[in-house]
Amino acid sequence: MSTSQDHPSGTVLDHRAPPAPAGEARETAAVDRADATAAGIEASPPALSTSVQRGADATPRRFRDLLALDDFERHARRRLPPMIFQYVSGAVETGSALRGNLAAYREYALVPQLMRDTAARSQAVTLFGRRYDAPFGVAPLGGAAFVAYRADLVLAGAAAEMNVPMILSASSLIRLEEVQARNRDAWFQAYLAGDQARIDRLVDRVARAGYGTLVVTADTPVLGNREHNTRSGFSMPIRITPRVAVQSALHPRWLLGTVAQTFLRHGPPHFENTEAERGPPMMSQNSLRNTTARDRLAWSHLEAIRRRWKGTLLVKGLLAPGDVAMARECGADGVILSNHGGRQLDHAVAPLDVLPEVVAAKGGMKVIVDSGIRRGTDVIKAMALGADFVLLGRPFLYAAALGGQHGVLHAMRILKEEINRDMALMGLNSLSELTPDMLRRRTAPL
Repeated sequence: MSTSQDHPSGTVLDHRAPPAPAGEARETAAVDRADATAAGIEASPPALSTSVQRGADATPRRFRDLLALDDFERHARRRLPPMIFQYVSGAVETGSALRGNLAAYREYALVPQLMRDTAARSQAVTLFGRRYDAPFGVAPLGGAAFVAYRADLVLAGAAAEMNVPMILSASSLIRLEEVQARNRDAWFQAYLAGDQARIDRLVDRVARAGYGTLVVTADTPVLGNREHNTRSGFSMPIRITPRVAVQSALHPRWLLGTVAQTFLRHGPPHFENTEAERGPPMMSQNSLRNTTARDRLAWSHLEAIRRRWKGTLLVKGLLAPGDVAMARECGADGVILSNHGGRQLDHAVAPLDVLPEVVAAKGGMKVIVDSGIRRGTDVIKAMALGADFVLLGRPFLYAAALGGQHGVLHAMRILKEEINRDMALMGLNSLSELTPDMLRRRTAPL
């Protein structure tokens, strides 16, 4: 695994770890070449970098228009069939919660403190005893491997290389054991039924696999009303209707590069991790994901998980300060403020809007924020209001669809470079120097 470090000039220095065993190195190289070929990217030759050669981390030719995270969405819209793009981008009902997430960051303006020596700035943070090279990680992304080929492994590999966390979704299509083998520091996110026996079996499986962090999602007692999926033709399980067939045929890079490769190399994708046992095939018309009894999940189950789980325990999807206090009393090590990216309850409050209240109620817990972060300045604003860390989902999945691990690394570097630049412009050497005094509420919307 390699780690990146920001040079004061803003240049990203890459310190490589010793090479992997020969077999593992050949397999990784083959995956990287396949990712690059699928994205139309020229792989850099294994030569020494000079001042006149493209470095290994130079922007690939097809990515030179990708200057910000929003650009990945624009390109992914053309690459993916409408039903798949809408599955990723869409929100429930009116989309109010999704728009509110983005708008919340625009309501704050920054107050820089200048004429300070920031040559020693570093965005490294320590979270749950581990040092990460940037204050952001990859949020859980259900069904990611049907959007981009082997996406969960791609995201895990990119996170390991950048030394940031990656959270594997329970709705993933790749076995949690495989992802943990790719990234030993990956976290696992669980959707749990209110059935302690089922919970115990899954928790034990996650522990046996070697995960050190378990994330319990609280905001899915039922699935949100995602009308956009019905309108676009997406369903779960997927039904091969004429509309779906036409969309797929008109997007051959996705059809051949993701669907065909998955079936040919790995067989029909299954929901591998919703329970301790293997779940049903994603495309089976005779079986559904097991979402029964999630509306029975209660705080008593979290207390039981805390007694059983020896690692770090987080609760995701909380917004009410009172719920954060309950998580603390149940023994959670941290919470993830989230409205599920606007995909569960329409008109749910944006996490940023309740962050100051939650920070006041957190006690010794860590507070992580997701939903709506797209810029380095968004990260700065969240951390100024008291967040310890942030997560992003959609932009990294779009990046995986466009260019595999190369694309995800490019997106991560963009965000990391933005944060590095913003720290200098704000007069910061460390993100711990951020305070609410460095923000002002705008008097009128932009």
